[in-house]
Amino acid sequence: MIDTATAYLRAGLCVLPAILAEKRPALAGWKQYQRHLPTERQVSSWFAGDQPVCVLAGAVSANLEMIDFDHEGELFDRWCELVATEAPALVERLVIERSQSGGRHAIYRCETAVPGNRKLAQRTIEAASDEPVVISGKRLVPRRVGDRFEVTITLIETRGEGGLFLCAPTPGYTLEHGSFDNLPILTESERAILIEAACALNEAVPAAQRHRGGSAAIGRPGDDFNERGDVREVLRRQGWELVRGGANEYWRRPGKEQGWSATLKDGVLYVFSSNAAPFEPDRAYAPFTVFALLEHGGDFAAAAAALRAQGYGGEDDDCDVDLSRIVPCRPTTAPASTPPYPDPGPLPAEMFRVPGFVSEVMDHCLATAPYPNPALAFCGALALQAMLAGRKVRDAGDNRTNIYLLGLAHSASGKDWPRKVNTRILHEVGLSGSLGERFASGEGIQDALYLQPSMLFQTDEIDGMLTSINKSKDARHEALLSTLLTMYSAANSVFPMRRKAGKESPGVIDQPCLVVFGTAIPNHYYQALSERMLTNGFFARMVIVEAGQRGGGQEPCIRDLPERVRDTATWWSNYQPGPRHGNLQEVHPIPAVVEHSEEARCILVATREEADAEYARAEGRNDSVGTTVWGRVSEQTRKLALLYAISENHQAPNIGLDAVRWASQFVTHQTRRMLFMANNHVADNPFHAECLKLVRKLREAPGQQLAHSVLLKRMKTDAKSFAVLVETLCQQGELEVVTTPRSGWPVRGYRLIQSESSPGGET
Repeated sequence: MIDTATAYLRAGLCVLPAILAEKRPALAGWKQYQRHLPTERQVSSWFAGDQPVCVLAGAVSANLEMIDFDHEGELFDRWCELVATEAPALVERLVIERSQSGGRHAIYRCETAVPGNRKLAQRTIEAASDEPVVISGKRLVPRRVGDRFEVTITLIETRGEGGLFLCAPTPGYTLEHGSFDNLPILTESERAILIEAACALNEAVPAAQRHRGGSAAIGRPGDDFNERGDVREVLRRQGWELVRGGANEYWRRPGKEQGWSATLKDGVLYVFSSNAAPFEPDRAYAPFTVFALLEHGGDFAAAAAALRAQGYGGEDDDCDVDLSRIVPCRPTTAPASTPPYPDPGPLPAEMFRVPGFVSEVMDHCLATAPYPNPALAFCGALALQAMLAGRKVRDAGDNRTNIYLLGLAHSASGKDWPRKVNTRILHEVGLSGSLGERFASGEGIQDALYLQPSMLFQTDEIDGMLTSINKSKDARHEALLSTLLTMYSAANSVFPMRRKAGKESPGVIDQPCLVVFGTAIPNHYYQALSERMLTNGFFARMVIVEAGQRGGGQEPCIRDLPERVRDTATWWSNYQPGPRHGNLQEVHPIPAVVEHSEEARCILVATREEADAEYARAEGRNDSVGTTVWGRVSEQTRKLALLYAISENHQAPNIGLDAVRWASQFVTHQTRRMLFMANNHVADNPFHAECLKLVRKLREAPGQQLAHSVLLKRMKTDAKSFAVLVETLCQQGELEVVTTPRSGWPVRGYRLIQSESSPGGET
């Protein structure tokens, strides 16, 4: 074992001893080896007792990546066949080994850096109940979906930057082809073929993004196109190429010469390429949505009109039962002009991983928390990194690290633990004075930053503060909001302190870095927002992350801070950039500029142009919330890309391709989610709030439909007020009356009409 591990090390692989049963390194502080290889003396010591071997993937092993075929490797042969259609000899070049569970590992190196771990192909299986099930040796907890339970198993995934895997000659692992001391080096296009072939085998395709096309009163051409339209012809007209036919077709985006970008099955286009604009990766699209995005720039109204001119759509049938005396059965007026906000869902879990310091703080937080929560741990770690680097780095556009982060989670889900971790880290490196808690007033924030220009405020129940601002007529609350808005924009300038009557000006705060890490309960936060907060820039400045359901708990433990976390935080504490020294350095620092690569610059430009296009669309429909939020996307993307770069390498950071790709995907997804949530929770008046509440009740119901008696009970209102709500929403085209036969009698109910004009806009 020593000889093999040493040979792997000499071949440039980062080898570590492993615990076979737990599939993890048998070292307490192994994270440091994600940055440098161990020595031969260390390897000889580690493997003296015939310890199992694991390898760290990513840059430390010269851009090593592994594709893991789980579930006894059932998709491995199909994957090999698929790859062979595009690159006949490519699989033969890879190192292939069999795992202890009967799966396969395909191992190789890349010419360029590899991303983090990614799930490529999954399958959803129905479960009998919510009791845990064991599939292929793995314990899975079913989740409720409507009236049934299901689990999702991963069939193919990668181990990339930051990942690791056990390998031969560990017991149960055998090499079937090639050797680890002679790994092939693949080009970026060759790697893409391997990854896309695996994605094409995905069986857990998300629900297709659908939009209504046209008014219900005159028929819906979009729905008609979904039923009988030729989406293949739309794709061909826009330069897409059918590579492989069959029940599950494989399509290639324009400008690509090898591999696949999407699959088409039963009329649903599932896109897995990250370069297939205007489509987003790992999303499914109905035919009408494909038509609107490709041929009308996402203007669904124009797309519906074009289809109607082609003969799609028709007159609606009359209702089976006359309920007009109760509520209108169909909309009697044109649908409201509310902007379309389809729901992209919460941020995917893989977006919570930033290499380096942020992930290391996250790992410590998750390992010690009574209830580990990746989303909250990510928010805490990112906020800590932002404060530590405050007034010390900037990008070429003078964007700084100050951010306002908000983690949304329900009660007792571990919101306080990331704050405690941050407090401990800052205390150990002598920066306790940089911590703040609740916002007492705008003047209090100014005074704190005047004494300590870079600060991290960590506050819970931020929705309570917003409610106070909304309801209070006290100018003190208004000054608090104004200070938060102005301080954010002054990070690369100066903030003038308030002048008191009859006294001299107290001066300015030079380049203040205010970082906010707030937490709140999801519904409470959005309901606490006012329309003014949505349009004055406060909402747009927030980076909002939803934690989802609380995971399982674990036994609390006491652990020392990881050495690397303490060392990196200390480095930031001592770091003073710029040529000036002495007291002036503290008063007016000159932050170091973190440059970006040319490839990264191109993606930043593309992100800005996409946000500008969304801004223009929002402006065209007089959507002040949309213009406010999309107007901040480019800035937020650049801030997060800067944070990614300094977390990845604090001593010699560079904003590269991975940083901007992550930041762009993160901010774009988060922006769409913020707009969807705001549109469904923020009300103009109490009656509007009740309308939104009724729509949410229907959206959460199976089939988005409820019987009259059930919906009335869930609304907790009187019958007269309920009738007014239903009638209003019917006339606005948000819901329709339906009848369901039960015991020979028609039972009245209501169904949500999802449309471009309804809150949410997606079925």
